[in-house]
Amino acid sequence: MIDPAISEIYKAKMSTKEFEKLSSFIYRETGIKMPPVKITMLQSRLQKRLRHLKIKTFSEYIDHVFGENGADTEIIHMIDVVSTNKTDFFREPIHFEYLAENILPELYEEIGSRPLKIWSAGCSSGEEAYTIAMTISEFLEGSSGYDYNILGTDISTDILQKAVNAIYREDRIANIPMNIRKKYFLKSKDPLNKTARIVPELRRRLSWRRLNFMDQVYDIKEQYDIIFCRNVLIYFDRSTQENVINKLCMHLRHGGFFFLGHSESIMGMDVPVKTLKPTIYRKY
Repeated sequence: MIDPAISEIYKAKMSTKEFEKLSSFIYRETGIKMPPVKITMLQSRLQKRLRHLKIKTFSEYIDHVFGENGADTEIIHMIDVVSTNKTDFFREPIHFEYLAENILPELYEEIGSRPLKIWSAGCSSGEEAYTIAMTISEFLEGSSGYDYNILGTDISTDILQKAVNAIYREDRIANIPMNIRKKYFLKSKDPLNKTARIVPELRRRLSWRRLNFMDQVYDIKEQYDIIFCRNVLIYFDRSTQENVINKLCMHLRHGGFFFLGHSESIMGMDVPVKTLKPTIYRKY
């Protein structure tokens, strides 16, 4: 039987004023647009935080988040809850084909013995970053003296932990060719646990960290040869998109390659990249 107090939490409703306060803050902090039609979605997603905190109303929740003492930890949890993290292995496969057939041959001839450096920005639960690693490993098969490393960043700490764990349900990897699955995934030994984990040789090529695209300056020291930032900017308005791309490109070396998602575009933006193919760019 559900405790009456918990039952009351389940019924908590968000007022228009409460939604406006929360959605405005989310926009300032993350760049994610939340028009009024999203009120039901936001209410639904934040219910789990109210239950966890044993808070009965959204008014109390707002006081908790924005009170005098602040609640930085809860702000991170709130952002984790509202962030959209849809991704798949080998999503938009033409990008990985172009990477293998055009970019990698050129870069490995150019960079010599230093590691190739790739950044998966907005990496979600790691599928994109691991797909990049598989693509490079396949390209380098049989080669020696070549190295690479990949950084994955996301605003959600919860989703980053999933990337670190690198454990995926079998249905999530079903679209990957069998020869790739056998090479880069280890099936669970428990027949009831339908999961597989990325092999250690691939996992150690990757590092992960939290990053908010709304930060004034990205605390990234490296210059990257390739940056993937796909299907993230669609949640931002146009000026924010341009600002984010420019900040990302500050960490892309001249001649480096930049990928956007197929529903994204730099048309009309003042950004330091030129189009090679739709959604594939090069820094000039």
